[in-house]
Amino acid sequence: MNDTWQKVKLGEILKRVERFELRDDLVEYQFAGTYSFARGIFVNERKLGSSFKLPKIQRIHAGDFIYCKIMAWEGAFGLAPQEVNGCVMSGAFVAYELDHEKIDPSFLDYFFKVPANWKNIGSQSTGTNIRRQSLHPTQFEKTEIPLPPLAEQRRVVAQIEELSAQIQDARTLRQQAIGEAEALMRSIIESDPRAIHTPMRELLKQRKPDVIVNRNESYQFAGVYSFGRGVFKSALKSGADFAYPLLSRLKAGNFIYPKLMAWEGAFGVTPPECDGCVVSTEFPVFEVQEDKVFHEVLDTYFRNPAIWPQVAGGSIGTNARRRRLNPKDFLEYKFPLPSRETQIKFRAVRAQVDALKRLQAESAAELDALLPAILDRAFRGELVP
Repeated sequence: MNDTWQKVKLGEILKRVERFELRDDLVEYQFAGTYSFARGIFVNERKLGSSFKLPKIQRIHAGDFIYCKIMAWEGAFGLAPQEVNGCVMSGAFVAYELDHEKIDPSFLDYFFKVPANWKNIGSQSTGTNIRRQSLHPTQFEKTEIPLPPLAEQRRVVAQIEELSAQIQDARTLRQQAIGEAEALMRSIIESDPRAIHTPMRELLKQRKPDVIVNRNESYQFAGVYSFGRGVFKSALKSGADFAYPLLSRLKAGNFIYPKLMAWEGAFGVTPPECDGCVVSTEFPVFEVQEDKVFHEVLDTYFRNPAIWPQVAGGSIGTNARRRRLNPKDFLEYKFPLPSRETQIKFRAVRAQVDALKRLQAESAAELDALLPAILDRAFRGELVP
């Protein structure tokens, strides 16, 4: 930290408040909570007073500084935003009003977003159970932080926000570039005048489950994200922990979807990193007839939100969120099969877009690392005026 900044106890700039009120069984309360890792305060669930046992709850205001006593070691600190004004929290949370003549709210908020800072303060938590260790308010209030004059605090905040805005602009441009590239890929396969509407049963071959579950073995599962976000590697599970007698082992390039989530765009082609993973029988698995359609074409086509209602239109069930798309119905869907020439053109563009995404992912990681680095420098007093 900047050695010229005065050290001040948190209790000198924060005033503990206790806006507790008796619970009313007939009142519905809007709760708030704190994210770990200094990610702030959020609106939580609504609860009727009769549904929880707390004898008292406390009311919080926008601008309060709040932390969770039993999660301080994991960075559960934050400044209350406007959307949680009037929400309630349990006694596990401590709320403070700020002395605005001594501390700029944004300066304090950014200070606690520096991992080294919240870890240092949270590490003062005590208790034998590490996940139930508690940071007592008196200990928290005795903690000293380096604090420059108010004008300097505001200068630091202004610099952080300017640099943060530049980082966000870069993220936005990155997302726009990816969005435009994906739109280009979709347009290639969806605007082919020579496309022939072909039933999926002519393009896919359903595979039967091929893994007999052994309770003494572990299995690496895969899943499919909703909203066209593709196939991902899920959990490693012991055969003793689930009731499926059979599983299907995936091969890279297989097309899969979960019967219950098709209506929500959960379709995808198995990527190389999921080769060898397994899925339950709730996931129909298909081999793509590559001599007719490239799996990359299907992967891009089924990521388009506009086609999900058409594809999942055959889902059955009275509960909208429990509708199932059976394979026999899915295989009747007529896919606008592009010509081979168009598919070859698409594959070349797709390779370029994939390369762009890899570069974008690398730049995204660099952008994600920038703000913590900026915050660290800011509270060392190293940002140039």
